[in-house]
Amino acid sequence: MKRSIVLALILLLGVFALQCSKSTSPLQTGNQNGVQLSAVEKELVTAVKPFGFKLFRSLNREYGDQNVIISPLSVSLALGMTLNGAANATYDSMAAVLGFEGMDNQTINETYRTLIEKLTTADAKVLFEIADAIWYRKGFDVLPDFIAANRDYFDAAVQPGNFDQGTLDSINAWVNEKTHGKIEKILDYINYRDVMYLINAIYFKAVWTYQFDKQKTRDDIFSLEDGSRISCKMMVIREKWNYFEDDRIQAAELPYGDGKFGMVVILPKEGYSVGQIVNELDVQRWQTITGHFAPDSGTIQLPKFKLRFKDIMNNNLAPLGMGIAFDGQRADFSRINPDIPLYISIVLHKTFIQVDEEGTEAAAVTLVGIRYTSVGDEPEGFTMYVNKPFIFVIRDRANDTILFMGKVTNPEWSE
Repeated sequence: MKRSIVLALILLLGVFALQCSKSTSPLQTGNQNGVQLSAVEKELVTAVKPFGFKLFRSLNREYGDQNVIISPLSVSLALGMTLNGAANATYDSMAAVLGFEGMDNQTINETYRTLIEKLTTADAKVLFEIADAIWYRKGFDVLPDFIAANRDYFDAAVQPGNFDQGTLDSINAWVNEKTHGKIEKILDYINYRDVMYLINAIYFKAVWTYQFDKQKTRDDIFSLEDGSRISCKMMVIREKWNYFEDDRIQAAELPYGDGKFGMVVILPKEGYSVGQIVNELDVQRWQTITGHFAPDSGTIQLPKFKLRFKDIMNNNLAPLGMGIAFDGQRADFSRINPDIPLYISIVLHKTFIQVDEEGTEAAAVTLVGIRYTSVGDEPEGFTMYVNKPFIFVIRDRANDTILFMGKVTNPEWSE
């Protein structure tokens, strides 16, 4: 059948879910020569998918018509490292959200390690790198078992630091290096109560199995959700693809390299918004799409794009069931330090993607911050951290006469 797909709305899942093709042929199905996973490893991959879809749907509701780009794998790996420090109800809630109910911590760790090894070596034509690191504040005691687990199973680089400007620069330099300069930094400052950062970085660069001809790329129109139209650079190619269509969507998979990785592009049909399709997207729907792919010749028109995304995921992860991990009064991370109450202060996620005629370059970083709960000798009351533009007023308190007032957007200083 002849089909021409004009890709007006893009839903990117193939890259960030790292859906591996199941054979060396881009159009074959069945697990022949692709990434071979054991039953337990398949269970972990199966667990990551519903977690990723739930997180994606939550962010879709939050951001509306804006771009959303996430790496469920990166978030899972960062939280997987953190899981090694969680205990009791905190551990149970995090494991459940990540999809690991019924799996013991040792099995989870071993499966992560094997999965990392297999994914990063799956296709010689695809550069796929995963890096993990932990920084902790000097003087803060960390249990050796926690460090050992993350070194052994996640190959995490573990470094103590003063948590000053030098530490901040080191963290951002590591992020910049591991993402090949695509994400230059992850932190703007270090909170004085943060004692640990667990960081995952992913870098992906791959050429299309069937590359677009640059000479055929042309100026075109892209329709936005609100009905307005913008100009874009539209690529075009005709080939045989894995393709699926029903009354709501068209879907095609564009393979990379030897065909072990692919980008699945899902296009809503007339009358359906991309937000609606995302809200319907779960494991069952995903399996319906990918499980019914069939080889079909067709023309794909796809816009070139380069996008960045950043989100603090606390308010997305907590409603999924791990709210206790963010609660300074209830969280239990005693497997990091049994003497100091700790909780997750932030889960910060940044992504980058560039799609052009040659292929795709993408990067993701997830940072989990661990903070100590204000107890004991900590001053009572609020904390006012003036680290952004502010207003000041100098007054005579007796008569409320205003002497000076101003707005400070850049606190310059010179000696």
